[in-house]
Amino acid sequence: MYDVDATARDAFERDGFVVLESAIDRDTLAMLREECDGFVERTDRWLEARGKDTHSITHRGRRYFIANRHRESARMPGFLFGDLMRTLSTAFLGPTVYLFHEQWVVKGAERGMRFAWHQDSGYVRFQDPDNRHAPYLTCWCALDDMTRENGTSSVLSQARTGSRNTVFPHRREAGTNDLVGYDGDEPGQLIEAPAGSIAVFWSTTLHKSGANATDRPRRAYLPQYSREPIRRADGSVWSLAIPFVRDGELVYEPSGEATAATLG
Repeated sequence: MYDVDATARDAFERDGFVVLESAIDRDTLAMLREECDGFVERTDRWLEARGKDTHSITHRGRRYFIANRHRESARMPGFLFGDLMRTLSTAFLGPTVYLFHEQWVVKGAERGMRFAWHQDSGYVRFQDPDNRHAPYLTCWCALDDMTRENGTSSVLSQARTGSRNTVFPHRREAGTNDLVGYDGDEPGQLIEAPAGSIAVFWSTTLHKSGANATDRPRRAYLPQYSREPIRRADGSVWSLAIPFVRDGELVYEPSGEATAATLG
């Protein structure tokens, strides 16, 4: 079983992110790649049927964000609610964990678009300005070797930005529909890591990604977990609120997913 050691915990506490190299085993990595490719194909068909090349921040052939579709797969719940994600999420969040959100992020070959500096929490606050929520956890799973050339991510340490408990103002960028939360000159730390690695960071940690100039797609999968259901300003649940771990014990129930968003 994968172990999150004290060095990783200390780095996360200091910087708001840590890279866990080669955390995903070979068979699971192959499964995630297959699932990812299938979801991209279905998204292409969906866009083509509607005569569209762009849907929100997805741009056909160039960049894909495919969110909250795990129920369409027989295999994905086993990863999202499996031993590895349980170990990682409880190591950084504590003994009670909910699945808040999950998405595939893919940069197309040769023309995969960059993604602007932002905080994940910035997207929540932008859509719901009065929202207040505790930072949640992003587990950025590298399905391919991540390099500067294929548009890997860069991260800014919370020690430099003071972002730990702060959501900065974000503005929408014309053309890409990206939200931009930082316009400074800091380059950040480039995450170059082998496939199967997981970059874990707070939703308040500033990060961006470059363009993919290689001849192959650059694929990542991002489960996001929280200590409690994240709610809109009106009290309704934002995205998902699927119980995963409570007081250190696995409580995920597949039959309970449909009603998880009605908590409280």
